[in-house]
Amino acid sequence: MAEQVLIQFRADKKLKQEVADIYEQLGMDLPTAFRMFMKKSKQVKGLPFDATLPEQAITRADALNAFYEARKQMENEQELSLDEINAEIAAARAERKR
Repeated sequence: MAEQVLIQFRADKKLKQEVADIYEQLGMDLPTAFRMFMKKSKQVKGLPFDATLPEQAITRADALNAFYEARKQMENEQELSLDEINAEIAAARAERKR
């Protein structure tokens, strides 16, 4: 057997428990799952899942242009009172509960 080493790292407690529960349902513990991750990483010579940036990242200028365009489109829309806005919100919430 190859020489063993201890690997330690910090993780969010809730995340760790949620992931441990998933692996437990699969019949394994966290150390086994992490060993599998490392072996698969070695096999594929990288991360064993896709880790890519989106095809097209939005720039700040693009975001601002989209905001201003949306604002321009809304110029001729009827303004709502606070009561009308709250009524729409209440109706949407009621619809979601159905």
